[in-house]
Amino acid sequence: MTNKKIGDHIYLWSLLVKMDLTKQKNNSRVLSGIQPSGSLHIGNYFGMMSRMIKYQSKNDLFCFIANYHALTTNPASENLKLNTFNAACDFLALGMDPEKSTFWIQSDVPQVTELMWILSSQTGVGLMDRATSYKDKIAQGLSPNVGLYTYPVLMAADIILFDTQIVPVGKDQKQHLEITRDIVIKFNNIYGNTLILPEPDIEKNNQLIPGIDGKKMSKSYKNTIPIFDSEKNIRKKIMSIVTDAAEVDEPKDKNTPLFELYCLFLDERGKENLEKEYDSPGLRYGDLKIKLYEDIMDFFYPYREKRNYFQSNPKEVQEILNLGAKKASKVAIEVLERVKAAIGLGYR
Repeated sequence: MTNKKIGDHIYLWSLLVKMDLTKQKNNSRVLSGIQPSGSLHIGNYFGMMSRMIKYQSKNDLFCFIANYHALTTNPASENLKLNTFNAACDFLALGMDPEKSTFWIQSDVPQVTELMWILSSQTGVGLMDRATSYKDKIAQGLSPNVGLYTYPVLMAADIILFDTQIVPVGKDQKQHLEITRDIVIKFNNIYGNTLILPEPDIEKNNQLIPGIDGKKMSKSYKNTIPIFDSEKNIRKKIMSIVTDAAEVDEPKDKNTPLFELYCLFLDERGKENLEKEYDSPGLRYGDLKIKLYEDIMDFFYPYREKRNYFQSNPKEVQEILNLGAKKASKVAIEVLERVKAAIGLGYR
C-alpha cells in the first residue's frame, strides 16, 4: 500500500471518529499518563486515576508513567527510580488491569523521543511561547530548561505515537491537547493525512479537589491527603484541614474544603445528610474530621492491602510493566515507521 493510500485510510478513520465520537467512545483508544513525582493523594485518585480505571471496561486504554517528563525538574536518580516503581504499585493497587489495558513506563518505549524530535522540527517557536504551563512553572520557581520549554511536544509525541483518539484532560490541561492538535494538523497538511487527530474528553463535572488549605490539592502546595502513607500521617493531615470560626451552635459554611472533601466519599443520601448537619447547630469540626479519617481509611483499605502486596513483589510488578512495554512498543513502532515513511526517512 502506498503512503498516500495509507494516509487516506487514516484520514477516513479519523473522520469517522470525529463524526460519531459519542458512539465510538465505547471502543476508542484512550491515552493518559501521570508523572512519578511522589506519593499519590486523593486529588490524584478522584481527579484522574479513578477515571482511568473506569475507561478499561469500555475502551482500549493506554496508560503510562511519564518518567521522561519528570526529568524536567532534575530529580535525584534514586528518587526517580523509587518514585517510578511506587507509581506502578499505586496504579496496580488502585485497579489498573494489565489484561484489559496497556500499562507501561514511558522510557521503556523510547520511540517517543524519536517522534518528539521529528515533531519538534515541525513545531513553531511561537506555539511554544504561547504555552502557559511553562510560564506558570517558571513563576513558581522552577529553573527554566529546554525540556520544560518543549514539554508540550513530548506530550504530543506521547499522544500521537499510539494513534490516540481520545485524551481525558482537565480544563487546566486543555491547552496542551490543543497544541497537539495544532501539530497534527500542520503535519498532515504538509505530508498528507498520516496522523490521527485526537479529541479531548473534558469531564463536564470536572471538580477541583481542594487541599487541606483550600487551594487546589497539589504536592507543590504541600496540602495533600496521601492515600498510601502511614495512618498516623493521614490522620494528622485530615485534622489539619482548615475550617471557619463558626461556633458549635451556629450553621456551618458548606463552601469549605472539609465539606467538599467529605462529599467525595458520600453517595447522594450521604451528601444530603451532611448538608443537614452543616445547616443545623451542634456540629463539631473535630468530630467530623475524625469521621472523615475513618471513612477514608475504610474506603482505601482494600487498595492499601493490595499495594502492600505489590510493594513486596517487585519482580511481579516488573513482569507486568515489561508486558505493557511490549504491547505499547508494537503500536509505537508501526506508527513511527508510518511517520518516517511520510517525511522521507524511510528511504530503503
